[in-house]
Amino acid sequence: MNNDALIHGIKPYKEKKNEEYMNAKQIAHFEEILWAWRSELMDETKQTVHHMQDESSNHPDPTDRASQETDMALELRNRDRDRKLVKRIDKTLKTLNDEYGFCETCGIEIGIKRMEARPTATQCIDCKTLDEIREKQLA
Repeated sequence: MNNDALIHGIKPYKEKKNEEYMNAKQIAHFEEILWAWRSELMDETKQTVHHMQDESSNHPDPTDRASQETDMALELRNRDRDRKLVKRIDKTLKTLNDEYGFCETCGIEIGIKRMEARPTATQCIDCKTLDEIREKQLA
């Protein structure tokens, strides 16, 4: 990730030497990221609703109608994914002052860079990788 790349419109956090992990400044940084991300998702949902209302015309051509239905189904699937993500963001916002930034499995620091890449992360990369391996083995 480019250090200058914005994260949902927010500049990446610049860690200071010997800075305490998940201090008040870092928590505020991640809260800002989470609210910005949530806002983006909600805006996309509103745009989808307006788009679907505008596109609700009845196409006489079966191919056009099928294409429109396929597009709408894909859009609805994406919005459902976003809805679940908004719920996860809301849950994360509630835990900001508790265990945020620490692995729920082993308790170690997840890390600023990983948290910026995935602000809703609840596991360090090692525990997440092990979980994914187990999932593949059970599938």
